[in-house]
Amino acid sequence: MGRSCLPKCKLARIMGWIQIILGGLVILVSILSLTRFYYAGFFLHSEDICQHFYNVKEVHVGFDAKSLADGVGEVLHRLETLQGKLESKVEEMEKSKSALDKKFLQEEIVRPLYSANVALRQIQVQKIEGRNLTMKEDPLINFFVTEEIRKYITPKENRVGKINLYGTDKVYNTIGHACALYKKELEKYMDYDIGSYCDDDWNLGQKLMLNGCDPLPRRRCLTRASKVFQKPYPINESLWRVPDERNVRWGNYQCRNFECLSSKNPKRGYSKCTGCFEMEKEKLKWVSNSSLPSDFLINDVMAVKPGEIRIGLDYGIGTGTFAARMREQNVTIVSTALNLGAPFNEIIALRGLVPLYVTLNQRLPFFDNTMDLVHTTGFMDGWIDLLLLDFILYDWDRILRPGGLLWIDKFFCNTKDLDDYMYMFLQLRYKKHKWLISPKSKNEVYLSALLEKPPRAI
Repeated sequence: MGRSCLPKCKLARIMGWIQIILGGLVILVSILSLTRFYYAGFFLHSEDICQHFYNVKEVHVGFDAKSLADGVGEVLHRLETLQGKLESKVEEMEKSKSALDKKFLQEEIVRPLYSANVALRQIQVQKIEGRNLTMKEDPLINFFVTEEIRKYITPKENRVGKINLYGTDKVYNTIGHACALYKKELEKYMDYDIGSYCDDDWNLGQKLMLNGCDPLPRRRCLTRASKVFQKPYPINESLWRVPDERNVRWGNYQCRNFECLSSKNPKRGYSKCTGCFEMEKEKLKWVSNSSLPSDFLINDVMAVKPGEIRIGLDYGIGTGTFAARMREQNVTIVSTALNLGAPFNEIIALRGLVPLYVTLNQRLPFFDNTMDLVHTTGFMDGWIDLLLLDFILYDWDRILRPGGLLWIDKFFCNTKDLDDYMYMFLQLRYKKHKWLISPKSKNEVYLSALLEKPPRAI
């Protein structure tokens, strides 16, 4: 029995050693294969793969082959389109024996050629400045497909190779980080012919702004205006006169004239700012007594700081009436405005005042300690999140000079939320000049206040 087992045991041992040796070989081959794959580029960047297979020792800094191909293809397409138009026009002229009209020459030939010329100038291959260089690029650039976005956000080096007056060697154009969430909309917004007319798509741009894609990128196309634009009224008439409705592009509104925007029309397209397109009602604001104790008069506010209020910001929704009244007091007011259902920016400008097209999301484009007055009404009410309000209040505090006034004009909220909002407005320890709370409805109240920023000298 023992002898018969010996050959079998020896065979089992031999088979076991063979399996161990084969397993070791498999592991060794696997390691060598992975190493080979690594050096072949499976775990390297694309330019390293090229270097491995084609012995490329240098790579252009900032060179993007896809962008180059896209740019050349774009220019070729434009030139082919222009050639087709010219051939068609020549055939048409031969048949009708007519001359080449100036409008066709300008719009169909000169501008497309200019656009193609600009595009060609944008196609540049960076010089090699050293050896063993690799591609280094902001990953956000290749996130977008539309070439205009890629060109816009690519850093632009100074042509003379020196530090510019801003103290940098490159210019970085900015777009809001939320633009990555609205890639389709932003690419549609930036899809246009360079040097040609922009689409009438301001509402698409405003949608992007309201969703945090702000600031928007600049565009190299021509803004459309009303075909029947009329000369604005003189400054002594424009403040208290409804502008000529022909000076507004009405295509994206429910209304097509200022009369339609009257408070008597329930389908006007916007809900705030009752009567703000009716000058007879607007003339009464901030200058005549009303039934609400929370309505402060401009003369009473100006008396708090006589001769000190010169410039300020009106942060709200409206047609610039507050700025018009303050102008009569020799005070310059910039009015924030969004075109929420009506042409608020246009009417402010046509009245001879200054509109500032910004959203709640945006840091105000003013330097620290520069404004004498910040006035807010109608835009921020009890719907606003407390944290968002906190950021806004600190931004107002930043631009207000020491001793500047914050005028909270008829802010309304639910009665149960009043304590929270009162804390928000008082947390910065402003001096109270006026502070009034009055009922708005059964469950809502108005809060009006006139507060002075403390010096905070360091």
